[in-house]
Amino acid sequence: MQQKEQLKEIIDVLTELCEEGSIPRNVKAKFQDVCNSLKKSTEISVMVNQALHELDEVGDDNNLQPYIRTQIWNIVSLLEKVSS
Repeated sequence: MQQKEQLKEIIDVLTELCEEGSIPRNVKAKFQDVCNSLKKSTEISVMVNQALHELDEVGDDNNLQPYIRTQIWNIVSLLEKVSS
């Protein structure tokens, strides 16, 4: 799978999470920031590093439900595959 396709898949997952009713607004805002970062036409490694940094901050939120944190870890894994 090409990097652009992988990024689109990640954006789709983040968009679905943003539509989830049980996710706090601040987390949804971070997910939206990550989506916007991944849509930029900059170098892929820069986009991925920025997204990983944002998701790392979100993953440390104590108010997250466990399944959301698991989704974040899955997205981080996908991003790491894109950057390799």
